[in-house]
Amino acid sequence: MSVSRKCLCCVKYLMFVFNLIFWLGGCGLFGVGVWLSFTQAEFSSLPLSFPSLSAANLLLVAGGVTMVTGFLGCLGALKEQRCLLMTFFVILLLLVLTEVTLVLVIHIFKDKLDTKAQDELKEGMKIYTKDEGLMKSWDNVQKMFKCCGVTNKTDWYKVLNETLPSSCCSVDTHQCVDGWSEGCYKKAREWLLDNIFSVLVFGVCIGIVQILALVFSLLMYCQILRAEKYLD
Repeated sequence: MSVSRKCLCCVKYLMFVFNLIFWLGGCGLFGVGVWLSFTQAEFSSLPLSFPSLSAANLLLVAGGVTMVTGFLGCLGALKEQRCLLMTFFVILLLLVLTEVTLVLVIHIFKDKLDTKAQDELKEGMKIYTKDEGLMKSWDNVQKMFKCCGVTNKTDWYKVLNETLPSSCCSVDTHQCVDGWSEGCYKKAREWLLDNIFSVLVFGVCIGIVQILALVFSLLMYCQILRAEKYLD
């Protein structure tokens, strides 16, 4: 076996292993997204700007794309096809650039995004009495997180004529007078951060694997070119 062929085999199996890890990581992200979706099913009628709902959708999309990309990388490594490898490289590069851009946008415009999300939730509150699904979702959120309104209980005053929904009180009464003081947006965000830290660490590990997969796919592409030239 030539040196070029030995190098190709080495890169091939390394790339396969990294893409297998990448695919498994995608399965993990998708699984967490499904779990988060099921745990938030009781308030699925709320706008997607609600912290835990937006995180669930983001994880589902990221996990799905990662699984498909990882499978494509494994297939390209085993088949040793330049077309598959280049397709994998381009998709993965676009994915990495999108992830970096998304992280930067969220970090830079964090306050503006929070404000916009809260405004959307407050706007949705206006049809609380007309939409049964939305009413049930808001009641479930407030009971689960022991909160009231988006930012605080005064958000309900404009919607319910200076009154509060019964779900704002610890005791289920027909008329709630003094509800919980904390808003649901803040409480839901705190819950999300407490439960998703390990997912963020996992995401960083997946990012490192993505960079390594990019490097190995490019190396393998070059090795296949060399091997073809050698055979010619």
